[in-house]
Order: sequence, then C-alpha cells, then structure tokens
Amino acid sequence: MNEHLARGWDEAAAGYEQYFVPRFRPWVEAAVAQLGDLPPGPILVPCCGTFPELDLLLDQFPHREIVGIDLSAGMVRLARERAGGRDLVSVVEGDASTLDPRWLRTCGAVVSVFGLQQLPEPEHAIGSWYDALHSEGRLSVVYWPSVTEETGPFSLIKDLLHPEAPADADADVDADAAAAAGDPAAALGGAVDRDELLRFPITYTGAAEFFEAYAHSGPMRATAIARGEAFVEELRKRFLERAPEGEWTHHPAARLITATGR
Repeated sequence: MNEHLARGWDEAAAGYEQYFVPRFRPWVEAAVAQLGDLPPGPILVPCCGTFPELDLLLDQFPHREIVGIDLSAGMVRLARERAGGRDLVSVVEGDASTLDPRWLRTCGAVVSVFGLQQLPEPEHAIGSWYDALHSEGRLSVVYWPSVTEETGPFSLIKDLLHPEAPADADADVDADAAAAAGDPAAALGGAVDRDELLRFPITYTGAAEFFEAYAHSGPMRATAIARGEAFVEELRKRFLERAPEGEWTHHPAARLITATGR
C-alpha cells in the first residue's frame, strides 16, 4: 500500500466511519454469517478499517480472541475505540498483505470486508490469509471486483477517473493496484466453497452528497492527495453534469469468497 493510499485512509477514517460503514453493513453481515462453527484459534480481520465486523463477531464469538489489522493509523485509532479495551480484542497497525508467520495454521477464521481490492497483490494476500487457517477454519472475504455495476455512481466515477481504461478497469483502487492482479479466488484453488456476487441497495440524497463522501471520506481521498484539490473540483463538476438529479439509489455488486482450511 503506497504512501498516498495510507495517508488517504488516515484522512478519510472519521468520515468513512460515519458515512460508508452504515451503508456497507449488509455486506459485513453477510461475511460474518459465513463463519458458522469454528475450530479453536483467534479470528483475524485483515484490512479491518474502523472494525465494523467487531460487534457482529463479538455477538457470535464472545469468548474468542479477535485481532484487527490495518495499515492506516487513522483507521486503527477508530478501530481501537470500537474495541473499547476488551481483553480478547486487539488492533494491530501493519500491512495485512502478508500475515505474520506466527498466525500460520493457527486461526479459527479470517474475515475481511472491502480491503482486498486495495492491496497491490490480492492473490498473494488472500493466499496468506488462507494459510493462517487452522484445519477446518473459515475464510470469508468480501471485496469490490473490477466491475460493480453497469450504471450508478461507482460506474460514473470510474468512467471519469479512467476514461481511457478498458471496461473492466477498477476505479475503486488507488493506482489500479488490484486490477493488475487477476482473480484472487485462483490462489485458493479447490478450497473455495462459495463464490458469488452480493447486491444490496445504497441510497444517497443526491449526486453531490455522494461525491463529497467519496472524495473526502472514501477511496478517492488518496487520489485527491496525489493529484490535488483542483483536479477533484474539476472532477466534481463533470460528475454532477452527468449524474441524475434528486435521490440516487444503486445496487453495486461485491464478490463474496469463502473457503475452509485444509
């Protein structure tokens, strides 16, 4: 994860928690619901962000060690606030692309929501997460694939940010990091037991509200840092020119992959 991306999420953390975390909750619930009965071992949450998975995990596994990992200091601060000093919950500031070897074959579960697409080598990352599983442990990962919708705010932002890119280029990742890496599920081979797209509605009061949140409290914050506020303002102008007026609802598709440890 590059410097602009880490700084972008530091600056976006508070706004992301307030604006996007409630809207993304259905996908978080879906990811946690896949865990079921688990073998012994901690639950890891790589790319935990502000740790929206935590409350659901505590409800389902109140006596289990739960560890969140994130590179953004701003996200880690809010994640630790959510953890509230609980004895069995900890948050580590660090790169989740490759897990510490101490977790190898020890974890009851690894669950991650909307982090994988930001990593420079998602196939490597998901392979590392899978290798952390205890025998019969559960991996549950939700991420934005290269195509999330044909029309809607995500699609429009992608078109404006990457006008020369092919139709399946990923607009939600700074520097197109994940778009170059192929299919993350391929790293798991035959271990995958569920692979599907999950669509849920998200509603905004209008296009301006969405753009403000996406540019300042979402994945475009890193681009704003790298390219400057003048670029963002021009992008905002072109976005609003093409966006519909009034309330805007879309149904983006995120990809769910689950696997069981060997």
